[in-house]
Amino acid sequence: MSAISPRVFSGVQPTGNLHLGNYLGAIRKFVALQESHDCLYCVVDLHAITAQLVHDDLPGQIRSITAAFLAAGIDPARHIVFNQSRVSGHAELAWIFNCVARIGWMNRMTQFKEKAGKDRENASLGLLAYPSLMAADILLYRATHVPVGDDQKQHLELTRDIAAKFNNDFSARIEAAGLGEPMAMGDATVTGYFPITEPLIEGPATRVMSLKDGAKKMSKSDPSDLSRINLTDDAEAIARKIRKAKTDPDALPSEPEGLAGRPEADNLVGIYAALAERPKAEILAEFGGRQFSEFKPALVDLAVETLGPVTSEMRRLMADPGHIDAVLRNGGERAGAIAERTMKDVKQIIGLLDD
Repeated sequence: MSAISPRVFSGVQPTGNLHLGNYLGAIRKFVALQESHDCLYCVVDLHAITAQLVHDDLPGQIRSITAAFLAAGIDPARHIVFNQSRVSGHAELAWIFNCVARIGWMNRMTQFKEKAGKDRENASLGLLAYPSLMAADILLYRATHVPVGDDQKQHLELTRDIAAKFNNDFSARIEAAGLGEPMAMGDATVTGYFPITEPLIEGPATRVMSLKDGAKKMSKSDPSDLSRINLTDDAEAIARKIRKAKTDPDALPSEPEGLAGRPEADNLVGIYAALAERPKAEILAEFGGRQFSEFKPALVDLAVETLGPVTSEMRRLMADPGHIDAVLRNGGERAGAIAERTMKDVKQIIGLLDD
């Protein structure tokens, strides 16, 4: 039987500059997870071309994401850091999953509707099939857990649906080949090959909003650079952006309930709490009743202290692209070895000759 070992997979698209929201919401959690799980962290460069085919500097963006992983503390010797396109199994399994998934499933994906907008007929087929490739990213390594944010929960549900349909459709063949294990599917038990991947949610979600509009998420694609703190920003840029961050005229409340209806205040307090790894209630107990003219300098100091080492290490790494490429090459070889075993099994299960 082919036992499924606990394993974490997650990926980041190489599009635009990584910012504070990416760091607090994802990368810092990746670092923590490597202490308790076997992890694969992937720069998903094939996803980057689904909405925008031509990029000015895709190699530089891939290296920048990798540098951020390493600078934040991900260990590429203990875990696997690689870029998606190095491992052909991602695209190969994605095609098989295109045949497993149903068109109705894809049409329900809200992220496609948002990105395609009103001009759906002019969107790329890759954008529609994006979630199928994401399922292949995860299941190529038979990952049991994926850290997810709110915007990816629906895609993980699709991954689970694809795994369940594959396991159901091929249960007899999986069992005959000795390649799976018993799994409960509703009231029935089937012999499944792919795990039903679970979301990994550790602690309260860190949702970082735009510094210019507390109702919008901090985004790499926002035309205003003042809306975000990039991981490559120096201390002066961080200070300038926080000083210019939108606020309201009232003093900070003493309790979290007082942040209701004050999105910009809530965002800045949330950023401080996340950077300090303390609850909002503690921050407000310290700063309640004080004006933003006092709070913002404290936030600047904390942000510079926390992000400074990451920024300087990123810059050092980016100055040595050969080292980054060597990390990705090594990670690609190790990921490829796992992927090759999965694809050999999948082809045997389906009935594709692969001698």
